[in-house]
Amino acid sequence: MPNHFQVLILALIQGLCELLPVSSSAHVIVAERIMGLNPSAPAMTLLLVMLHTGTMAAVILYFWKEWHDQYFSSLEKFSTITRQVFLATLCTGILGLLFKVVIEKIFMHNLPHAEVEHLFSNLPLIASALAAVGILMIYAGSRKEASDSQELTIKSSCWIGFIQGISLPFRGFSRSGSTISMGLLLGISKKKIEAFSFALAVVLTPVVLAKELHRFLQDSAMTSQGEMIFLLLQCIMGMVFSFFAGLVALKWLSRWLEEGRWQFFGIYCLVAAAGILILSYFFL
Repeated sequence: MPNHFQVLILALIQGLCELLPVSSSAHVIVAERIMGLNPSAPAMTLLLVMLHTGTMAAVILYFWKEWHDQYFSSLEKFSTITRQVFLATLCTGILGLLFKVVIEKIFMHNLPHAEVEHLFSNLPLIASALAAVGILMIYAGSRKEASDSQELTIKSSCWIGFIQGISLPFRGFSRSGSTISMGLLLGISKKKIEAFSFALAVVLTPVVLAKELHRFLQDSAMTSQGEMIFLLLQCIMGMVFSFFAGLVALKWLSRWLEEGRWQFFGIYCLVAAAGILILSYFFL
């Protein structure tokens, strides 16, 4: 299990990178490997999700006024966004479950107790996913902005949900980077797709948290109740730090998105992917 200092470092990395489109999972997993921790262990995947919960609290605080104006100001708007979020999340779940079944039953069929989470420590795979989303962001950020007037529709919500589903099994494929990029490619305004992307994240978080909590409780290595309580206290501490780091990251993301610098996040992802490959082959 990590110590308090390691949790603090991971919380700051998670808080900053989760809400920037650079894949917090990739950065946190590399940091875990450097510190000698096992990213695939149930305790570590639970910690990562709990840190993610802290950043989602920052998202709620940051977007609350905008969500109120866009989604909750009338019954019609609330009904519309509810359908869109539900369908997008459904598409995410379908694609994520499909990937899980294919990976575990076909590509990992010869491994005992195979779980897609075992891929979370595979640095070359993380680097590939990071590079893929980097290319997507560069392409989306370089497009003409003249058509950024499309409304969010059921069809576009489904496309955004599907691309979000890729981020579930493949750490490195930034959730916010992919969903916002898809929205930009569909011609949705920057402010609308940013608000919708993070609304999806808030809805998805409780499901992922429940899944990882169940996996953690089933972990045979966690035999001591004291160990479990200690880790949960560390998770709470990490959530607090990731919350404040997340607020800083959101201001940064919003400014660069509005200023037309979205592709620079993609360039960073390509550089980070190359760095992860170098680390995986020569140092880790």
